[in-house]
Amino acid sequence: MTNYKQIKTEIDENGIMVLTLCRPEAMNAFTGRMMHEMIDALDKADADDAVRAIIVTGDGERAFCAGADLSEGDKTFDYAARSDGGKKSNMISDGDEVNWSSQDIRDSGGILTLRIYDSIKPIIGAINGAAVGIGVTMQLPMDVRIASDNARFGFVFARRGIVPEACSSWFLPRIVGISQALQWCYSGEVFGAEEALRGGLVSEIVPPADLLARAKEVALQMTQMSSPVSVAMTRQML
Repeated sequence: MTNYKQIKTEIDENGIMVLTLCRPEAMNAFTGRMMHEMIDALDKADADDAVRAIIVTGDGERAFCAGADLSEGDKTFDYAARSDGGKKSNMISDGDEVNWSSQDIRDSGGILTLRIYDSIKPIIGAINGAAVGIGVTMQLPMDVRIASDNARFGFVFARRGIVPEACSSWFLPRIVGISQALQWCYSGEVFGAEEALRGGLVSEIVPPADLLARAKEVALQMTQMSSPVSVAMTRQML
């Protein structure tokens, strides 16, 4: 597979691809480079008939993804100044004039979640630790989310003075209902796996040591006896 820098991928003998967010020293915080690498991996998976399903997880037991990497400080959202390798090419502004049609000005979390949404392979989130901000919103277009019992979730945007990103205002109410979605987003609280299960965000909770094996079991249940073409079309229809 491709030699990525911030993710890693492997495909097992059953055609299950495990895509691992791989910045454990930063709690797998999300960067522009990570976005592009994830999209590239999803593109390759969709084009590979040997891949039947995809599992997304994080490296280590501390975090699935601790949100956007803010280590650039006030440059984090200054697209002309960012140095994370995530910028595509052309400048987004000319003096004081902003080119609002530029791809570079788009919400990177939204670009990723829409790519996950467009996938033709089933995608399972194996949530192995803290998942806040983009770390939780990227899960929403996945088909199934399974949590380890030490997982934590947080739609923390209101506590930062911003609004939910990555298309989560569309996805979240459709998964957990509008009332539950509003409670989590208004409060910005970080909550545990049990609350995520009660609210319908995750389908089950397993011990950390069993998480990946359980995710693979679910992936096999979905795909082992099913037509890949039927699965791909059903995913798009539903």
